Amino acid sequence: MDNNKLIAEFMGVETTDGLVFQDNNTHEFNPIKYHREWNWLMPVVHEIDKICRENLGLNHNLHIGDNRAEVYLQVVEFIKEYNDEK
Repeated sequence: MDNNKLIAEFMGVETTDGLVFQDNNTHEFNPIKYHREWNWLMPVVHEIDKICRENLGLNHNLHIGDNRAEVYLQVVEFIKEYNDEK
């Protein structure tokens, strides 16, 4: 998924062919799961929140009360806009 790759790049994570490098002493590549698992998506939400706090002109519309799929789409939209402004 291109959006997962976009998120991985935003987070500085090494990817290849829809897989993400997991540096857990096994040196394996595993499927990217930002779109399926909260524990993958929440660090991205925290990073976006941190960026917005550090750059007072930036805001996000992330609502954690929304379902995971909606938060995922909001994250993707924020990253696209953030990248366009850089």
